[in-house]
Amino acid sequence: MPEHDDAKADAKAKGEVSQSSGKTGGRAAPSFGAFARKAPVRDNARAQMRENASESTAAKGEGLRAESEASWPADAVEVGAVIDAYGLKGGLKIAPHAEGGRALIAAKRWWFLKGRERPTLHSAARASAKVHGDSVVGQLNAIADRDAALQLRGARIYVSRADFPAPETDEYYWVDLIGLDVANEAGVDLGKVAGLIDNGAQSVLRVEYPSAGKDGKPVTGERLIPFVGVFVKTVDLAAKRIVVDWDADF
Repeated sequence: MPEHDDAKADAKAKGEVSQSSGKTGGRAAPSFGAFARKAPVRDNARAQMRENASESTAAKGEGLRAESEASWPADAVEVGAVIDAYGLKGGLKIAPHAEGGRALIAAKRWWFLKGRERPTLHSAARASAKVHGDSVVGQLNAIADRDAALQLRGARIYVSRADFPAPETDEYYWVDLIGLDVANEAGVDLGKVAGLIDNGAQSVLRVEYPSAGKDGKPVTGERLIPFVGVFVKTVDLAAKRIVVDWDADF
């Protein structure tokens, strides 16, 4: 069953892609999967309309599909939550966890988890989706009226990591950075990426490492390293390693 991090949920972190700005030259799904910096929304309305029309035709007649832990995708990432119905024809108003909702808009199927004590799992083909102010407005082939849309209010939306759009050069999805080893240019291990923070100007790596308290007992230390080119030198996703210009004493 996908796990949910309440602390992260309450924080409502923004963004979907972490960009190295200033750089010169049972089966737990990651919660809030793709956190990111504020990436520009590209105007591709005509292409999106053609894609939506094609997908709507292909998925026509498919309803809201009940899912189980076994059928839930192993790479599911939480990317938003249904906050209300939109309009009278089954539209959904969604709060994306990333500004611009790129993963939401790109994914052809959305997976819904609703409830905490005894959560229900469903999925449906996305008919259309677009940015609407700070939210995303989406339409499912499975839902045709407002009452049905209201049944999904409060549901968390997941998409498969494989459906995320490809990031651009020096852009990384937060979900891909979490868990990577961090070392400085001298080869000193600094810990592992436990999470990221968006401070509005840039993304910040939250790196945890084993340490000792004043009483000598083991504790978890934390380093906050800005994800900018002056500090972050290389990101090797295949090797699961980030090299930074950062002193071990910081």
